[in-house]
Order: sequence, then structure tokens, then C-alpha cells
Amino acid sequence: MNKRMLMIAEIAIMSALGVILGFIKLGGPWAFGGSVSLEMVPIFLMAFRRGLAGGVLTGLMIGILQLIINPFIVHPVQLVLDYPLAFLLVGLAGIVTPNSRDSYRKRIWLIILGTFIGSLFRLISHVISGVIFFASAAPEGTPVWIYSITYNSTYIIPTFILTVILLVLLSKTAPKLVHGE
Repeated sequence: MNKRMLMIAEIAIMSALGVILGFIKLGGPWAFGGSVSLEMVPIFLMAFRRGLAGGVLTGLMIGILQLIINPFIVHPVQLVLDYPLAFLLVGLAGIVTPNSRDSYRKRIWLIILGTFIGSLFRLISHVISGVIFFASAAPEGTPVWIYSITYNSTYIIPTFILTVILLVLLSKTAPKLVHGE
């Protein structure tokens, strides 16, 4: 199988896995969407295995599939910000590619850095959506930016932490899965 076909197959498999992991959620107080889940793990796996293109394409696919399966839509622009764009941005982790030949310590730091980059950009997309489309939900007297950052951070930060833990464990126990070599 050539490299391109292998990457397409991996994107399809990881996208399906991301959707499945998205169904397993830790409940929370989020009235307007958001949850703690491991749906970003396959995006990070592809970003670390196949670089920026693999991560971005997997993120885009998961965002589109999440939009089809379980949407929360108030406006077409919010739809783009909270689904395809938010998950596509997770794939930016592909600018960091830990290698199985790197020391374990370096791999951990690169995994943390890449996961932070992807999570941060997803957070930014959701915060912008929150500021524009969910400003009326902010408590009176609370600046809408502060409200949106706080609201979205309450699920992105725990998701980031769980994802890093899982990816670090996978890097130690199954380095070929994470690093693709």
C-alpha cells in the first residue's frame, strides 16, 4: 500500500475512533455544549504520526462527523467555529513531531507541547464562538471574554490533562502507535 493510501486509511480509522471516544463523556455543568472526553486523542495520534497534514485532516473529519452526529447550532458561523474549525485546529499539534528515537524525556515534552498547542487553538476557536454567539449567557457584570474563556476552559483543560496522560502512556507502552515508525 502506498503512503498516501495508508494515510487516508489511518485518517478514516482515527476519525471513526474520535467519534466513538466522543460518545464517552464525563458529564459537567455545560449548558451550551462542551464535555470532557478523549475525542482529541486520535487527532493528536495522527498529528504526531503523520505531521501537520495528518493531524489537520483528521481533526477536520472528526469535526464534521461530530457536527453531523451531535450538533448544537445557533448560527452558521458558530457551527464552523465549534465543529470543523475547532477540531481542525487541534491538528496543528502536527508542527511538533515526537520521534521514537528521541529520549523518553524529550518525547514527553514534545507530546505535552503538541497537545498544548492543539488544545489552545481549539480553546481559542470555542472562546471566539462564545464571545460572539453566547454573550447573553454571561452573568450580569461579567465581561463576555472572561465568561467565554472560563466556560470553555472548564472542559478543555481537563481534556488536555487526560489526553496528555494517555498519550504519554501510549508513547511508553506503544511508541509505534504514537510515533508511526
